[in-house]
Amino acid sequence: MKPAQRVSQIQPSATFAISAKAKALRQQGKHVISFGVGEPDFRTPHHVNQMAVQAIRRGQTRYTVVGGIDELKDAVLLEIETGYGLEFSRENVLVSCGGKHALFNLFLALLDPGDEVIIPSPYWVSYPDMVRLAGATPVFVPCSESTGFKMEPAGLQRAISPKTRMLIINSPSNPTGAHYRRHELEALAEVLRAHDGIALVSDDIYYRILFDGEEWVNFAMLGEDLRERTFIVNGVSKTYAMTGWRIGYLVGDAEVVKAANKIQGQSTSNPCSMAQWAAVAALRGDQGCVTHMVSVFEERRHYVLQRLNDIPGVTCAVPAGAFYVFPNVSAFYGSRVGGRTIDGSAGLADYLLETVHLAVVPGNAFGEDRCIRLSYALSMQDLEEGFDRLASALKALQPA
Repeated sequence: MKPAQRVSQIQPSATFAISAKAKALRQQGKHVISFGVGEPDFRTPHHVNQMAVQAIRRGQTRYTVVGGIDELKDAVLLEIETGYGLEFSRENVLVSCGGKHALFNLFLALLDPGDEVIIPSPYWVSYPDMVRLAGATPVFVPCSESTGFKMEPAGLQRAISPKTRMLIINSPSNPTGAHYRRHELEALAEVLRAHDGIALVSDDIYYRILFDGEEWVNFAMLGEDLRERTFIVNGVSKTYAMTGWRIGYLVGDAEVVKAANKIQGQSTSNPCSMAQWAAVAALRGDQGCVTHMVSVFEERRHYVLQRLNDIPGVTCAVPAGAFYVFPNVSAFYGSRVGGRTIDGSAGLADYLLETVHLAVVPGNAFGEDRCIRLSYALSMQDLEEGFDRLASALKALQPA
């Protein structure tokens, strides 16, 4: 049987591919340290787990309404009011099976064949392929290391065409940790106000993981004209160490949310009922667990940047949030070792995994081949050993 043509337009997830290679090495008895994982290494908070247990005991294990229980929608609305200063209604909220699912529902609800979607590069690996699956065309705006990997107004203006339907902003960013400050978003907004037909997608999944007292801001917070066409995508995965619970949400225009709800109703139906109740506890419960996790990530970021700065030939923009660094390692491309030549980020990632059993994600998966992505969502012990391995492996490379 021949798969549908749309399947040939997309690639497997690079992050999952790296995880699979690392798993295979572990099964051979190798001690692999993974800088590739994109999830917090903390346990899900106890009170969140307990709410799921209680939901099972109460018999709340059946179908719910497609778009999520009212209690969770109300918790989302409170989160948006508290964290964003914005008020919405239940009809503006759709709860999905993770943030990725919320994005995919939104793309299917808004995009038609021939539409163009502007994506700043480097980008999260799934944006282009989800856009293609929806029949639209991704348009990339390269963002340089010198600007902290953030899109500038001139680049945005050049990318806009009569076919532009959507812009995606992920802040703080995966893979770079870049965060758009208010004045930077205001400058982009000046361009966008001349093009009111462009939907704005704000992927805020890391919005609580900010460092150095950075102010949280997104397009919807800059004025009612932008709020009306901004779609907020968020979830509990990163903030509450709930990646496996698969609860995300979409907030935005009621008609579009209704359309996305219709799509979800014909695909997954409701998200897991017990996970929905757990998410209520996460959003409404004690937030001390979040404060602690962010504090630990900030300490690790300091250590990681220090170790990277100590490696000759490596440069790295300082991330303002999330739990990734995106160092430029292109100085090592063309190097030869053991009969092989390092031909780019994928070649370097293979070299690190095979020689020192260190898993990283190649930057070409994010649209920037000069870099690799390292997650610091792992213990200090593993970070220390991992950077020892990285430093020794790079030192062993011989110039071309």
